[in-house]
Amino acid sequence: MNLNIEAEAQNTYDAIVVGTGISGGWAAKELTEKGLKTLVLERGRDVRHVVDYPTMTKDPWQLPHADKLSAEELKFYPVQSRTNWVTQANKHWYVKDTENPYTEVKPFDWIRGYHAGGRSLMWGRQTYRFSEMDFEANLKDGVGVDWPIRYNDLSPWYDYVESYIGVSGRAEGLPQLPDGKFLPPMELNCVEEVFRDKIAEKFNRKITIGRVAHLTAALPHDPSRGICQSRNLCVRGCPYGAYFSSNASTLPAAAKTGNMTLRPYSIVHSIIYDEKKGKAIGVKVLDAETKEEIDFFAKVIFLNASTLGSTFILLNSISGRFPNGLGNGSDQLGRNLMDHQYRAGADAKVDGFEDKYYIGRRPNGIYIPRFRNIGKDKRTDFIRGFGYQGSASRSEWSRGVSEMAFGEELKDSLTSPGAWNIGITGFGECLPNPENRVSINKEKKDVYGLPTLNIDATWGENERAMRTDMKESAAEMLEAAGFKNVTMFDNPDNMGLGIHEMGTARMGRDARTSVLNKWNQVHEAPNVFVTDGAAMTSSGCQNPSLTYMALTARAADRAASELKKGNL
Repeated sequence: MNLNIEAEAQNTYDAIVVGTGISGGWAAKELTEKGLKTLVLERGRDVRHVVDYPTMTKDPWQLPHADKLSAEELKFYPVQSRTNWVTQANKHWYVKDTENPYTEVKPFDWIRGYHAGGRSLMWGRQTYRFSEMDFEANLKDGVGVDWPIRYNDLSPWYDYVESYIGVSGRAEGLPQLPDGKFLPPMELNCVEEVFRDKIAEKFNRKITIGRVAHLTAALPHDPSRGICQSRNLCVRGCPYGAYFSSNASTLPAAAKTGNMTLRPYSIVHSIIYDEKKGKAIGVKVLDAETKEEIDFFAKVIFLNASTLGSTFILLNSISGRFPNGLGNGSDQLGRNLMDHQYRAGADAKVDGFEDKYYIGRRPNGIYIPRFRNIGKDKRTDFIRGFGYQGSASRSEWSRGVSEMAFGEELKDSLTSPGAWNIGITGFGECLPNPENRVSINKEKKDVYGLPTLNIDATWGENERAMRTDMKESAAEMLEAAGFKNVTMFDNPDNMGLGIHEMGTARMGRDARTSVLNKWNQVHEAPNVFVTDGAAMTSSGCQNPSLTYMALTARAADRAASELKKGNL
């Protein structure tokens, strides 16, 4: 008995954070800086900044198989190889599908990285605020449930996060895309500038440089991070720390406090709920190396295991009080899965500008903020809207792969820049739908013997109608700008491919229709906070990671305050 008490004492902390990705890193930083002894649990291996980025400086010819996976390697990635994103340069960040299976009731591309830093080492770094319009949309349209917060609730936390991580961008004064605390913007190239001016003149629409979590100037509070070198090798891990990741920023900040214990290879599979106390008291962990089962205890628990990871943990946390998953009295846990649809737009050839080029490989592009269904611009075939991401560039030497020339003629052509091209791709909002859901599959097990997920989600009529407009409006703008050979494209994508999955433990005002309250607390277990994408009540059309970070900082502040008051 004394041994058990000792072990429990050793495994007890003020707070537990599950996951080390974009939101988990923020939870770790905020809780430790507020003085809480915090255990941070990562299911995968540790990744040390710079030291563990094996391909960060390799040249293309140093990568085997022309950066493609071998036939033998492809066997491990039957799902993620569908995306063509897993390469020799970044394969160390992607989980093996064969070891981490799930059931696609409908096709779903689940992109995952199980290691310290999670997908903060893999993300696209586009960093946009949600607007008042986004937080009001569900209520106004009668879709899903109303957000329990509004823009003004999150605005100071957007300020706080942007100032810390470093976001480069240009203020544009648009209500649908609020401005933030920006470092100097990256530059548009000459063709993009012409496109911007033509679209402003003919449509009164904005084209701006993407807002990205890349340092274009030094951060006084964090001199360890360097300025972006425009290598555009971000997917390998940035040795300069120029783009924001947990590894380069928030986890080192948490470690610096002396209050963080980071434990890798710790698979959290459920939360311990004490029926007598009427509260969650800890988490159950499977050690991925020893296969040992270990319990850890804390007064407050932050779930940041990714949208589907956090939802799995809640669904798998069964007790007499919660037979269908912790905090699932509403039956909304696992429902309302959303993502952003894309891969529909247009591209074109650009005549002229042969005397102009650009410097570096800018890891960013242009952004066209949402214009559809705003003000007088109303559609009757769908609600909400989309933004565009894209760029203009000159073709380079790799075009020689398809050239018919040879010898001197080929060499001459490939040592000169090719023609200019431009393309834009829409990112469209997805509506919450309770039939788009995930559930526990106890029959199919992963490599650790744990149950897995069934994923049953697909695009609805609103998304399909929006998709048509995404490509047609793209072509209309390119043609209006005077570009040539405009071609629409629509490459249908499965849900999941946008890697913006969200919504399966949504925030709301009513415990009967939502899982979380306005502070990201589980309604029925208030010392459990969920601040990753699972918390989202609607998806907007903007990249959502900044909102996850702001929600996390806000929730951590609340948790620390409530702990001090003895309310948790």
